[in-house]
Amino acid sequence: MQRRCVVRQINDHIYLLDDDKQATGYLVIGKNKAAVIDTMNGVEDLYAIVRELTDKELIVINTHGHPDHIMGNIFFDKAYLHPADFELAKQFCSDPSFIERCKNWNLKMPAFEPMSAGDIFDLGGLTLEVYECPGHTSGSVLLLLKEDRILFTGDAINHHIWLQLEDCSPLPEIVNTLQSLLFLEEKADYVLHGHTWDKEDIGIMRAMMNGIQEVIDGKTTDDVKYEWFGSDDAVMHVYQIDDGRTYLQEHHAVIYKRSQDKRV
Repeated sequence: MQRRCVVRQINDHIYLLDDDKQATGYLVIGKNKAAVIDTMNGVEDLYAIVRELTDKELIVINTHGHPDHIMGNIFFDKAYLHPADFELAKQFCSDPSFIERCKNWNLKMPAFEPMSAGDIFDLGGLTLEVYECPGHTSGSVLLLLKEDRILFTGDAINHHIWLQLEDCSPLPEIVNTLQSLLFLEEKADYVLHGHTWDKEDIGIMRAMMNGIQEVIDGKTTDDVKYEWFGSDDAVMHVYQIDDGRTYLQEHHAVIYKRSQDKRV
């Protein structure tokens, strides 16, 4: 049977794990330990896939509590998550279809271990430093791999960000958070986020922030309706990116609720 998860090597110690174009996780292999960053949808045995790539001790880190980033935790003993997303993750883990899947496979969701800003995961020659980035969810975090100048961002920073969900922060708060994190432009050259297939320029952080500010300022004349999970209460705002940067899709967008537009 054809494997759902496609593995793509980024460099000699980073692997991108593409879960059927629905979510992206990563494996970072240090000298002593390896980190699994996001476990995606949990539809196939991620532990077995990772073990084909490394036999090092594993650390599992969830960038936030949405199901397409945590469900594969069932194949591991424990996972780190920011406590602000504990309740959010618990809600998704209570879904009857997920419970039935765990029952059929004789697996269970392991307890979440807390992490917070300033925590460092030492893999041996490689370190992942935690930065809090509430917005997409309250407990969203960024992970800086300083040795490679790469920032793992989950869904907190990506080229098509959802900010219409009930648990998202107000848009002005998100802009303030991103402004406070712009110093990371001096520490990282690239972003690897939760729905991509290669590195993207760190400039995506500033471009996304400016796109959100455009919505706040009411520069939304050309915005269009965005349907998601059968709902039509969201709007898509396409924002511009700087020339000369390396990005992976033509259109970058902020998805927001109609009520977040000052004109409404």
